[in-house]
Amino acid sequence: MKYKRILLKLSGEALMGERQYGIDPKRLSEYAEEIKQIHDLGVEIAIVIGGGNIFRGVAGASNGMDRVQGDYMGMLATVINGMALQGALEEKGMLTRLQTALKIEAIAEPYIKRRAVRHLEKNRIVIFGAGTGNPYFTTDTAAVLRGIEVDADVILKGTRVDGVYNADPEKNPDAVKFDYISFEDVLAKGLNVMDTTAFTLSQENKLPIIVFDMNKEGNLLKICKGENVGTVVNI
Repeated sequence: MKYKRILLKLSGEALMGERQYGIDPKRLSEYAEEIKQIHDLGVEIAIVIGGGNIFRGVAGASNGMDRVQGDYMGMLATVINGMALQGALEEKGMLTRLQTALKIEAIAEPYIKRRAVRHLEKNRIVIFGAGTGNPYFTTDTAAVLRGIEVDADVILKGTRVDGVYNADPEKNPDAVKFDYISFEDVLAKGLNVMDTTAFTLSQENKLPIIVFDMNKEGNLLKICKGENVGTVVNI
């Protein structure tokens, strides 16, 4: 396998499947099966999930809610998603641990870097919930931060599209996909890979990002084997 330890970033919206909100058990099971394929081959897996299928702090703030309060609600949404994915993974026989940046000890371990690394070394899947534990920081930033902390080889950002384009492929049929692109070119072209804080953190720590379509069966396995089925963002 090309990558020994990965940080998989999933959006909360991805868990909706065909629904308008919430969690689609069918999509959850499909993701668990994709993850199991690479887990069974010895890949060490850490996961960060967004909470946009349940609540977004930014959206709450735009409707008059206090931004900090909204962000904490969003963190709790990521914990709910983490618990749902944990259940789906364990149903398929994988060992998991849910660690959260906020203390919720009845359902999850507090995030401790050394403990997280030890779990990964024992081939347990570690799901990181509650973002960074701080308002104003996205789950993209949490994913890069945790990836750096646990010494992941790569950030795999699973999305609905198969890579990075020069325009939104869902709106522009003439959009051109990049197979490989540098951090500098992403910034120069103003492309939307991750939010600026997350992207800069990844660039400064030389942690590559691969954007790919998580909904296409087998893509996660292909990437871990070294096949390019998305867009590689690197130095």
